[in-house]
Order: sequence, then structure tokens, then C-alpha cells
Amino acid sequence: MRLIGAMVLILSVPAAACSAQDISGKIIVTRKLTRPSVTAPVSVYQRGTSVKLGRTADKDPIAFELSRVVVYLEGNAAASPAALTSPRSIEIKQVNRQFRPDLAVVPVGTTVSFPNMDPIFHDVYSLSKAKSFDLGAYDKGQTRRVTFTKPGVVEVYCHLHPNMAATIMVVANRYYAQPDSDGEYRISDVPPGHYTLVAWHKTAGFFHKTIDVEPDRATSADFLIPLDAGGKEETAKSQPTEGGAEYR
Repeated sequence: MRLIGAMVLILSVPAAACSAQDISGKIIVTRKLTRPSVTAPVSVYQRGTSVKLGRTADKDPIAFELSRVVVYLEGNAAASPAALTSPRSIEIKQVNRQFRPDLAVVPVGTTVSFPNMDPIFHDVYSLSKAKSFDLGAYDKGQTRRVTFTKPGVVEVYCHLHPNMAATIMVVANRYYAQPDSDGEYRISDVPPGHYTLVAWHKTAGFFHKTIDVEPDRATSADFLIPLDAGGKEETAKSQPTEGGAEYR
């Protein structure tokens, strides 16, 4: 009876789940793309308590640029109910007149908290098309929350401190990833289908490739950021390799 039950369980698993594949590849960045932020240590707009301006830790410039990249999928299968995620919550803190982290990737339905950790007021807002809000001025120990219901890039600022900026990339489904310090990324358990694979860099913008995920074939796609002059959207073509199909 146990054996029969196990066989029934195996047969009940959807075929798409059994044939789902990973998409992997490499993000190649050859030069620094982000301009340094120049802000006075103590600004003329500051009143009351002095708060030291936080500084980004020294980092290899290419590794830093790679940390500003998000890779995600668009397409019919990526928009299916199975591709959605459960509601979740994250924090973007205001510490030493900075947003930390200053880049967050969240699926639709995520609620982001903005706690104020500084002994001064902050006023968090965004005018972005994907989500526009103004949380008003609030003091240390207080927080405000925003739920993001549409995919898109949301730029976040503080009315009281012009140096403060953060970006929230809201993605439509669970098929997204960020590269590691070597540029390698992986999107797991993608069902077979036709997709647009998007790589977004906070400074360089959007890069697209069309791919087909096939059963029993690994899928790979690399991105060069930025594209050479005159670069256009690429259509990936399969090339059988030892590990499956490779897309360039």
C-alpha cells in the first residue's frame, strides 16, 4: 500500500514541474559605470542633532557594478499563478543619512518597511510610475510601510536629505536572481516556454534576450553590460552543448 501511495504521489506531480530547468549565465561588466556620489559631510539643510554621513565600504569596482544588476523573466509562463510568490516583508533602514540597503529586489505584493534609525527626521517619498508615495516626516524609532503592487523600478528619496537615494526593483514573479561577485547568476525551476530574459543595471538600464526553455536541456545566457555602440535586443539561438542548449 505504501508503494502504491508513493506511485500515485509521483504521478500526481505536474509534468511541467518535472521538466523545469534552470537558467544560468554570466553578467560581464568591463568598466565602472556608476558615478561617485559627492555630498558635503555636514549639509546646509541639516538642523538640530548632527548625524555623520555614512559611507559605502570600499569594494572592487566591477564587483560593485555586478551588485547593481537584477536578472528576471517575462513571458506567459512567467505570468502564470504558479510563478507568483506569497506576500513577504523586508526593511530598508535609514541609517547615518543613507538608505540601507540602497537596492532591493522584491516580487509584487511585498511590503517594505522604512524604519528611521537616525536621531533626526526623515521624509521618505517616491514619484515613480510603478509606485508613488510620500510617507511624511517621522522621527527615530518610527517606521512607515509601503506595499508594492505593480512591477517596475521605484526610485526612493528623502525630502529632507537630498543625498539619500535607494532603488526598489519590483518583479512580477519568482523567476529572478542577482549575480554573485564573479557575475554568475541562476534562476531555478523554470517551466518550459518562450521567455524574454531581462538584465537590468541601475545605471546602464535594460538589456533583453529571447530564450526558449526546453525539457531536458540546460539553458544559458550571458549579458555584456553595457552593449557596444549600436547594440540591439538579441534573439538567443540554441547550440547543443555537453550540458544542454547554450544561449548567447
